[in-house]
Amino acid sequence: MKGLTFVHCTPIMIESIESPSCFIPFTFPKGAYTLPERFTFPFQYIPHPLCERAAEAVQAYLDETNIAHDFGLEDASKGKPTGKMFGVLVVQNQQGELGYLRAFSGRLANSYHQPNFVPPVVDLLQPDGFFRQGERQIDALSAQILALESSTAYQSTKAHYEEITKQIQEELKQAKFALKQAKAIRDEKRLVSRGSLSDTAYEDLKRSLEKESLVIRMDFKRLRKSSKERLAEEQQKFEFFSLKLERLKTERRERSAQLQNQLFDQFTFLNQAGKQKSLKDIFGKIQPPAAAGECAAPKLLHYAFLHQLKPIAMAEFWYGAASPSQIRQHGQYYPACRGKCEPILGHMLEGMELDPHPLLEHFHTPGPLEIAFEDEHLLLVKKPAKFLSVPGKKVRDSVLWRMQQSYPEATGPLLVHRLDFATSGLLLVAKKKEVHQALQYQFYKRSIEKRYVAILEGHLKEKGGTIDLPLRVDLDNRPRQLVCYEHGKTARTHWELLDQGEGQSRVHFFPVTGRTHQLRVHAAHPLGLGVSIKGDILYGHPADRLYLHAEGLSFIHPIRQKVMEFEWKAPF
Repeated sequence: MKGLTFVHCTPIMIESIESPSCFIPFTFPKGAYTLPERFTFPFQYIPHPLCERAAEAVQAYLDETNIAHDFGLEDASKGKPTGKMFGVLVVQNQQGELGYLRAFSGRLANSYHQPNFVPPVVDLLQPDGFFRQGERQIDALSAQILALESSTAYQSTKAHYEEITKQIQEELKQAKFALKQAKAIRDEKRLVSRGSLSDTAYEDLKRSLEKESLVIRMDFKRLRKSSKERLAEEQQKFEFFSLKLERLKTERRERSAQLQNQLFDQFTFLNQAGKQKSLKDIFGKIQPPAAAGECAAPKLLHYAFLHQLKPIAMAEFWYGAASPSQIRQHGQYYPACRGKCEPILGHMLEGMELDPHPLLEHFHTPGPLEIAFEDEHLLLVKKPAKFLSVPGKKVRDSVLWRMQQSYPEATGPLLVHRLDFATSGLLLVAKKKEVHQALQYQFYKRSIEKRYVAILEGHLKEKGGTIDLPLRVDLDNRPRQLVCYEHGKTARTHWELLDQGEGQSRVHFFPVTGRTHQLRVHAAHPLGLGVSIKGDILYGHPADRLYLHAEGLSFIHPIRQKVMEFEWKAPF
């Protein structure tokens, strides 16, 4: 591998340094495998054969070893099964021997340590460590808070204060109403008496009514003052407890913040040049996500740099059952997460020559985009697979950019909807702002009919149906989506089986909503079809392309007011 040198790493990140016993040598003859020229790009890759061999060995070890952790492989419906992400890092030691390291994300069997697995960068469960000590202090404060809130004295004082408050509020409310009623009666007396009494008698009546008004207002002021005094007395009793509670809660918040900052400082990672950075330095002004630094990839690289082992290739795989919200398949390889790991690995892999980003590598610049239909108001573009709908962070070429170049006089946003980078199909473009708005309204009202064709990696038992699984973004691993009944947005898909054979199924999808990755998740999730779309690198397995194509589109032409139907047969 090019671009890597061995450096001395000062071991200051962990309290006790594990010996390189986590290095597991390969047993095959030297030269049996060709080493990669560059290190793995961790966020999109096909595992190197050496990583596959190491992963198979780890899986065999997990199959045979009775670890006290419920992976959910026998019956995921019982208890709370928790699959785990494991990682392998192929390395060379200073003697040139080839081997691998293995690690798991987070805890395994409620521990950060397992025999011959890479240790954590910081052991949060160490009894005498700073984190456990801090937790005990916070727990002690929580216990004091709970004891005070549960005490008879506090509960009775609080209840009495709330009762007096409610009683006084009701008394004042009734007194105000009486004031209002008395004023109405006085006003009526003045009105009725104006024409029936002599001037002298009327003036006497007015003085009498004013005196009555003054007496009533004074009575109300006395009531309000006495109520305030009564309330202040009860409030003082209650505040004796509430202020004490607030001081305890403030101290708990402050200690929690201090512990978190200390944690961010303690999680310090090495790179191949021996440079150290803490989570606080890596994430800067952004708050590091929960459990940042506990994933397998950073642990593996940190251990390698700490013990002067040369990284060759890396891979991560899922072992066990997945949670109902996720799409994880037992034994399948997955890239490192972006939310927690991308900033950390950006530092750790600095200066190392990496494989190119496969998606960027496969970005191609096709010839002129094919047009399925065009008039003076709108057009339909035949978007190829592996081509952006809108410009990305590093790539400008896209359908939108092409349209902006071709139609510089067009008004409005042009693109009415989008297709994923990997998805091919018909894309609707509006040349005029009012046309765009009218078509967008049809999408909003869900009156536009869309038909997709897909090839799935497996057979289906039913001929068709409807999938209702609400979706939201995976905040720690964008752009992946999760099924979430609490915060997810409604996502509905009708589907129909066309044919199947040779381990594959061809289906039509008719999406009612248009959520990100909706068809891909609805296909792959166990509560959906349970079979991923062929070539789905996020929820299934890599292939030459994603076998998903937007084949049909039907809408009402905003100007002609007639139904327009279009079809572009899938190229697969």
